[in-house]
Amino acid sequence: MKTIQLKWLLIGAFIASVGNSFIWPLTSVYLHNDLHQSLTTVGIILLLYSGANIVGSYASGWLFDHHNPYHLMLVGVLVAGITTAFLILYHGWPAYPIALIFLGLGTGWLMTLTNALGTTIKGRDGRYIFNMLYFCQNLGIVVGTSVVGFVYSVSLTLPFAIVTAFYVILLLVVFIKYRPAANIRHSPQREKTASSIKLSPVNARVIITVFFALAVVWIMYQQWVSNLSVYMTGMGIPMRDYSLLWTLNAGLIVVFQILINWLSQRVRGEFWQIYFGLFFVTLSFFVLIWAHQYRIFVIAMTVLTIGEATAFPAIPALVNDLTPMTLKGKYQGLTNAWASAGKALGPLIGGLIIEALSYRFLFILAGTTILMILMMVIYVTQANAKKMTHYQG
Repeated sequence: MKTIQLKWLLIGAFIASVGNSFIWPLTSVYLHNDLHQSLTTVGIILLLYSGANIVGSYASGWLFDHHNPYHLMLVGVLVAGITTAFLILYHGWPAYPIALIFLGLGTGWLMTLTNALGTTIKGRDGRYIFNMLYFCQNLGIVVGTSVVGFVYSVSLTLPFAIVTAFYVILLLVVFIKYRPAANIRHSPQREKTASSIKLSPVNARVIITVFFALAVVWIMYQQWVSNLSVYMTGMGIPMRDYSLLWTLNAGLIVVFQILINWLSQRVRGEFWQIYFGLFFVTLSFFVLIWAHQYRIFVIAMTVLTIGEATAFPAIPALVNDLTPMTLKGKYQGLTNAWASAGKALGPLIGGLIIEALSYRFLFILAGTTILMILMMVIYVTQANAKKMTHYQG
């Protein structure tokens, strides 16, 4: 059976990532500075966006297992593309937040389908495929975030026009090059089989543990995205220097992925990547405790980047390995849904801790929590290592 070529799946992931990176860096600033909304309102809108992302992730994952993935990809691109085209003309209040919810639905939909289609590619190790997807998505972020500030300063509508153009290009790529996805047939017999297949208790235990860990890690990771900017600017560090940390983050991910791909071909198993990565994410928060100068924040970001570049792509690869073909879409959707839940809750939880206690306590709590999560993941995976059923290679 002919499947999608990996290069076209990666190109699609890159195009979508460039487009998305024109939207998310601007959202909080645009809502607060241009639409004059309070930070509380901004937080609620971002929560709704993440909620829509969760719905899109789970729905597209379930549909992948039961319907034509090619048609589903076209639907996702059209939803996202039409939404950004709408924003060119209508980006005031309340049009912008309403459109943002539809965009969250579309981006969650596309992210899950991209990962699910990655599980159908033969002849490559699952870790290599998901490492490369992560690489291309972050390369897209490097490209997008490096120019979005300039574009935004020229015109409010220009970023939305550029994103729409990227979705038009993505639509053409999907329409022409993703046709082999239609070969993933869902016969009545397969439907009956899919509905009757359940994960083994051991595989389910490991996957649920990893999902819980993923959500908690993203709750803590979001402190970097949201509350750390306030912490740094309060120390007198310019906002541009905080933004530069994310350019560094995306650039380092691109570099580290080359090394990680090389190592993954020589070291078997996803577990080492997850253990190693979570340890470095933990370490980054302990470095933050002592960060009072910009260079320490740079060191902490470098440590964080090593951790996320190692652990995050290994998790969908592990889920792929532990799920049968008839359930891969559902569980890739759940992977993105749990991550989105963590992203949604992170800023709120962090803000409450800071207001009640302090930034320093937040950093200590984040590092300690992820360390405990790491110990839990090690215990559950090692205790069940010999009992797991593997479906990859």
